[in-house]
Amino acid sequence: MVERSVLTQEAFEDLARHALRVEEAPWLEFLDGQPVFKTRPYGSRGRIIEWLTRLCVQAEQDNWLFAAQGLHIETYRKGNARPDGALAPLDTFVGQGEWASPDGVLMVVEVTSCDEDTDRRDRVEKPRAYAETRIPVYLLIDRDTCEVKVHSQPDGVRYEQVVTVPYGKTVELPDPVGIELDTEPLKNWVR
Repeated sequence: MVERSVLTQEAFEDLARHALRVEEAPWLEFLDGQPVFKTRPYGSRGRIIEWLTRLCVQAEQDNWLFAAQGLHIETYRKGNARPDGALAPLDTFVGQGEWASPDGVLMVVEVTSCDEDTDRRDRVEKPRAYAETRIPVYLLIDRDTCEVKVHSQPDGVRYEQVVTVPYGKTVELPDPVGIELDTEPLKNWVR
């Protein structure tokens, strides 16, 4: 049996500080006591985040979709996540630094990437971690299945409601986001 070593929160933050000095370094997250490397959004993934940012700002000018804002996920995982986007009021993260409190976050967004861990990370670990943190809405834009999944009503363990629609349909991002999302443009940014 192979023993897994557990990385401490402090060691992870030190590793993340050094990795961010490299221009093309991956994003680092810390879930289930393990460091997770995630590729930065570029190309079509970056374009999806830009598109969604515009829609969020048009709907509510006092909110912003912060790309790459690190969040402390303070449930039993005692970890950090860096969603592709975190929708929050403009001043939510002022003075908090790289790893901020998720308090005030209205929605987190993940866009599936091409790496081998996307299934486990974006479809299993992230919904659980965000629900435990009680972030109201988790939006998964799944480029593998060409679907959008809207997770809502976190109960502290999981999201009680998950709505899945194929690209091209309209889906409601429930309160506190309150945006009707036409997913037709996503057809242009499939891998």
